[in-house]
Amino acid sequence: MSDQLTADDLKLDYLPRLPRRRDVPIGCIGAGFIMRDCHLVAYRQVGFNPVAIASRDPDHARAVGAQHGIPRIYATYHELLADREIEVVDIAVPPDRQPEVVAEVVRHADHIRGILAQKPLAMSYAEGKRIVEMCRQAGITLAVNHNMRYDQSVRAAKDLLRRGWLGEPVLATIDMRAIPHWMPWAQGQRSLSTFIMTIHHLDTFRYWLGTPDRVLASTRPDPRTRFPHQDGINLYILEYDSGCRAAGWDDVWTGPAREGSEADIRIHWRIEGTDGIAKGTIGWPSYPARTPSTLDFTTKRIPGYWLQPRWKEVWFPDAFFGTMSQLLCALEDGTEPEISGRDNLETLALCEAVLASATQHRVVSVREFLT
Repeated sequence: MSDQLTADDLKLDYLPRLPRRRDVPIGCIGAGFIMRDCHLVAYRQVGFNPVAIASRDPDHARAVGAQHGIPRIYATYHELLADREIEVVDIAVPPDRQPEVVAEVVRHADHIRGILAQKPLAMSYAEGKRIVEMCRQAGITLAVNHNMRYDQSVRAAKDLLRRGWLGEPVLATIDMRAIPHWMPWAQGQRSLSTFIMTIHHLDTFRYWLGTPDRVLASTRPDPRTRFPHQDGINLYILEYDSGCRAAGWDDVWTGPAREGSEADIRIHWRIEGTDGIAKGTIGWPSYPARTPSTLDFTTKRIPGYWLQPRWKEVWFPDAFFGTMSQLLCALEDGTEPEISGRDNLETLALCEAVLASATQHRVVSVREFLT
């Protein structure tokens, strides 16, 4: 290994920055799986301060509040928002309900300074833009919970790109063979996979490479998912005017693994650059088992080696303190969050482009939707 590199040089920046102040009072709206088993678990790990919770089912809110030591349980989120101690609101409701909740939050901008909204921010670019504008006018800082950006291997790969160890990106791929658990609220939405599952990977490609210029996509229904939907299995190519290409294979069928065959469930990713290669796995499909994601990389700066950094943290639930932390840091610093509502509009536009390309059978410019 090159004698010009030290052990510190090989330490990748894969963990989120934490705020100086961790006791900011947080009000939680929603008490489902993602709040109960991810947000609140991760917040307790780092000492964040959820002080109140509300859900459409008050009994559920009481149970989750008791489980996580949240002192105040409200019968409705309207009552929670009237609590003047709360400075930040963590929203975990279905995307078709999120606009009405945000509209109510901004009425309390006299004491609420920040919102962490669930992904997808909305089920359309137009609705997402309306949410962003509401928060801007109210002076509320809006961040979006795109938690895959805080998967440890995804963040470490971004650090390699930032350092230039891979050179200019040439090709990036994400190959998902996994079976999501579609929540009941997914039925009847205008999109299934694109705005609910594929959005993770589209946002990750944006995080690594920026927003692409064009999209070519194809989709078909998932044979396992019985309710009507158009976009189940998604295949897509992202084109950049720089010459870089990215591609995703979001296979939510992955064979009859639930119907009697052997399973082959996994997520692999890869980035090829002019100076190196990074490849990894995402540990999420084995949840609730704690399976860390992985990263292996090689670079011309250290010829002859594959480097294999490892960590104990996992995406679910450990990454979820990162999405709240970016909001709290932004409030401290007076800056935009890493995943601001304004930035996230480009992810929604990319979702729109993928869906349009797949359903209209054409190459689509992302700029068509950035209006």
